[in-house]
Amino acid sequence: MSELGRHLKEARLQKGMSLDDVQEVTKIRKKYLEAIEAGDYKVLPGSFYVRAFIKTYAEAVGVNPDELMEEHGNVPAAPVDTTMETVIQKRSRKPETERNAKWLPTLLMWTFPVLILVVIYLYASSTMNKEEADKTDSGSLTAATQDPAKVQPSATAAGGGAAATATPDTGATATVAPTATPVPSPTPSTQSITVTEDRKSGKTTIYKVTAPSGSSVQVEIAATGVSWLEVYQGENSKGEKLSFGNTKAGDNMSFTLGSAGMYIKSGYSPATTISVNGQVITDGKTSSRLLLELDDGTSASGTDGAAADGESTTTE
Repeated sequence: MSELGRHLKEARLQKGMSLDDVQEVTKIRKKYLEAIEAGDYKVLPGSFYVRAFIKTYAEAVGVNPDELMEEHGNVPAAPVDTTMETVIQKRSRKPETERNAKWLPTLLMWTFPVLILVVIYLYASSTMNKEEADKTDSGSLTAATQDPAKVQPSATAAGGGAAATATPDTGATATVAPTATPVPSPTPSTQSITVTEDRKSGKTTIYKVTAPSGSSVQVEIAATGVSWLEVYQGENSKGEKLSFGNTKAGDNMSFTLGSAGMYIKSGYSPATTISVNGQVITDGKTSSRLLLELDDGTSASGTDGAAADGESTTTE
């Protein structure tokens, strides 16, 4: 194994990523990734792809590719014929560029008058719309102007009751009893949501989240550094993908826990803080796999067994 390959492999393992994870992120075939770690560059399709693949691999595991190349100078350089091919391509495109330059003055000559017509049209349209709006506002103000003696008093009097309404013919007044103020229904308190470590299934720690029926349970993930993070809706990585990729310091994500549960995988746990409605959860490991199960009193029995079965069939 070369020093460069050992450097990349150590960075990958520190992030808790497998070669399959790197393959999915970089779209580079697994056998080429293994060849880079082993320093066997003959397996790669050509010397031009060696540096490109190494650079992509390094970025995926959080290593500066330029510093890596400079430190390990035994990486094959791009073939000379690539540079010659680029020069030939540039020369072959030169006549086409010259032909386009001949049409440029004609294009500008026709574009300028068209732009002037568009500006005039837009100005005229905006002026007409403004005049119509002014007429509409003037008509509304005229209709709203009435004899002060005919204006009805406000329906609400001071103190919360209804104002007395005067009858022009008899002069009698009628008082309406004040209406009762509706009392808002209480909402479930976040203090009634509890999170407890229930059991373990292989490398996965399963937490039971108990919440009142109808309440919203929020899962917050705050990143303080680089970590490979995967979030799925369901009991394992076969569920709907909610988040997938590297985090950076300052990243904040929020998800709503549903009855299907939520599966979280953090390649470097110290760089990610996971909390459920403000309650921080951790399994104390460098690389974490957590499963959140929601218990709102309506879920059917047997959920624990299904979660364990789903986890056991997952290939990480």
